Amino acid sequence: MAEAAAQFQSGLDQLALLPDTPERQRQELEFCSALGAAARAAKGEAAPETGRAYARAGDLWEQLGSPSEFLHIRHGQSRYHANRGELDLAQRWAEDLLRVSRQRNEPAGLVLGHYSTGRNLMQAGRFASARVHLEEAITLHDPTSQGWLTQRAGDDPQVGPQSYLSLLLFCIGFPDLAVVQSSAAITEARRRAHLPSLRLALIFGARLHSLDGNNAAFNERVAQLAALEEGYRVHPWARVFFSGWNNVKNGDVVEGISLLRSCLDGSHATGVVWVPYQLTILAKAYESAGQVEEGLAILDEALQIVARTGVRWVVAELYRHKGQLLLRRGHTEAAEELYRKALGIARKQEAKLWELRAAASLARLRRDQGRRAEARDLLAPVYGWFTEGFDTPDLKDAKALLDELA
Repeated sequence: MAEAAAQFQSGLDQLALLPDTPERQRQELEFCSALGAAARAAKGEAAPETGRAYARAGDLWEQLGSPSEFLHIRHGQSRYHANRGELDLAQRWAEDLLRVSRQRNEPAGLVLGHYSTGRNLMQAGRFASARVHLEEAITLHDPTSQGWLTQRAGDDPQVGPQSYLSLLLFCIGFPDLAVVQSSAAITEARRRAHLPSLRLALIFGARLHSLDGNNAAFNERVAQLAALEEGYRVHPWARVFFSGWNNVKNGDVVEGISLLRSCLDGSHATGVVWVPYQLTILAKAYESAGQVEEGLAILDEALQIVARTGVRWVVAELYRHKGQLLLRRGHTEAAEELYRKALGIARKQEAKLWELRAAASLARLRRDQGRRAEARDLLAPVYGWFTEGFDTPDLKDAKALLDELA
């Protein structure tokens, strides 16, 4: 990808020497489009080089009358701004892509439009709407007639929505279905033999298992990612981050925290959109080390990013975890207030997994206060909603707490 980006840039440098004609603009559009996809992999989703390539491609696309074969430009622009945490601008480009594709009845554009919209809404914590768009993208995708989209867009338009959908399904309370969807994305990416798509699917798989507590599956995804990247010249930020979390879980907390922090230092290229999630992991690492003050500072930093960007898919967990740390310092009332806040956000987002965690935390607090009946009445209906995932740590812990309170 780095060599590809260099070649596309050399081509653009040569084109700049030619007269400014529609033919030259068309060639420049092709080069900028390809450069954007290559720069994403080589430099980062939110790197300036990626943004410049897609911005210029977007200008040229409009000048040339918005040719249908370059509808993916809007997808690239939306993705770039989403990764920078500029969700409003990202959604503006996604909606423009959907509008044009509907007017022209362009199936490929509709796939990318629904993918972009679903991705943006998922990051904003609007899970129900995001699910509709992601599932629509998967349904509309035709690998036979739309195979060219993978190279143009930079990742497979089926693997991408499946990967985002897997994380979304976990948040809304379908952990088993989330694993099925994640595995399907990885299988499809391997079948396509498209390395950027496979890398994306493996990263999402590792994210999923970093949250669901399946350590064996997490380790497997990280090992697969390491094997993939061994001969793949790309910044290994994701592998380093997951290795850091693995170190923490295995007791090497100091080295783990160092690795986690090193990845956050490079978020200007990889994108701020995943930083709140990464900070939740780092806060857990500090908690494991008994460094409560550091953990609280990290969570406050994450909440500031949420307020600035609107990236709210993990915000309920941030408040819950902050309450958990404050409780360790003996601030019972503040902890209860934060647990209630987390519970309210999770309910508003219809994020049943986050709701279960918040309800369990508040129920434990009420149990310790001698309010056992209140604790059970709070947790029982949330647990009773679930129809799957009973082997996951979250549901096992909730069931054990309910049995204790019975």
